[in-house]
Amino acid sequence: MTKKQHVATPSTNAIKIQPVQNPKDLNRFIEVPWSIYQNDDLWVPPLKSERRLHLSPKNPYFAHARWQAWIAYLGDRPVGRISAQIDDLYLQRYDQPTGFFGLLESIDDPSVFSLLLEAAESWLRDQGIETIQGPFNLSINQECGLLIEGFDKPPVFMMPHNPPYYARQLEALNYSKAKDLLAFLIDAQIPPPEAGVNLSRKAAQEMHVRPLKRSRLKEEFELLRDIFNDAWADNWGFVPFTKEEFQEIGSTLRFVIDDDFVQIAEYQGEAVGMIIAMPDLNQLIRDLNGKLFPLGWLKLLWRWKTAYPNMGRVPLMGVRSRYRNNLIGAAIAYLLIESLRQPVVRKGIKQMELSWILEDNQRIRGVIESLGGRCYKRYRIYQKSLT
Repeated sequence: MTKKQHVATPSTNAIKIQPVQNPKDLNRFIEVPWSIYQNDDLWVPPLKSERRLHLSPKNPYFAHARWQAWIAYLGDRPVGRISAQIDDLYLQRYDQPTGFFGLLESIDDPSVFSLLLEAAESWLRDQGIETIQGPFNLSINQECGLLIEGFDKPPVFMMPHNPPYYARQLEALNYSKAKDLLAFLIDAQIPPPEAGVNLSRKAAQEMHVRPLKRSRLKEEFELLRDIFNDAWADNWGFVPFTKEEFQEIGSTLRFVIDDDFVQIAEYQGEAVGMIIAMPDLNQLIRDLNGKLFPLGWLKLLWRWKTAYPNMGRVPLMGVRSRYRNNLIGAAIAYLLIESLRQPVVRKGIKQMELSWILEDNQRIRGVIESLGGRCYKRYRIYQKSLT
């Protein structure tokens, strides 16, 4: 249960917005959420070491993007934060000069929200940006969206969480809906319906679904990237994963997933579909308060062995675009999900979150709903003209 959020009413003149300029500032920026969510029982503190790495120049996202971050202070106390990003890959792909905001946190006060968004908007406008969208933490291929429905459940790993008042404050500043992203919950223990089984059985005569080959991890993740980028190329807001970005995903996932948590579908000798699942690591880290040292990593390892998460998430799934609107594509999707369901159940996972799904992606929504999936959370991307 989420407790009542702290509400402050400082005057605009009392609030100062300071840019993040050095490692000390970045540490303060990372720690802002601890003051915002101190009374929120559902919030899961992120690992501070992971956040530092995510926001460091080592993040391959910054090879094609630039950013600036700010902290809002009331006296010496941080009361909010925000970032602004410009992604050159996005600008190369789309005609509209669009920039992004993200990593937004604030107390429930309109003046704090206003000053934070003004800082991001001004920085973007000075660089020729005409539209701002967000939140993206930092890109559409990472955490994104503002939670607007489903506040009664804790977030799964690498999905956002925020208080309900964030939407109200953004809309008061003339931000409007750009797109909704959905999270579906599915019971992993329930077998697929007979219609799906029959479709999969027929397709299986020409298809083969296999797990990840860990012995050739780099080649496998390059194959997964190729399938995913092709599958999602026509979707709203799509920006392709670079090779370096996807290899970083592989380097991280290899420590937390079994080989059969990645499934690759092959049709007529070609890799045509992919799906990746991961355990909900939030169940293991929620009481570590963001710290792995000195004892957090021992707790994490112990829980990994003795209290494996009963919740999982499918963050990435795709079927090559040429099969998108035919029965072969549907069969590939069914086979991928069913091939994944069995190993996750063996590990003790009872429920899977499939997220996120574009609200107007009726094809994949139909597949998920036919498997008993239900939409239980909704996230919104907001936008505003800067001209």
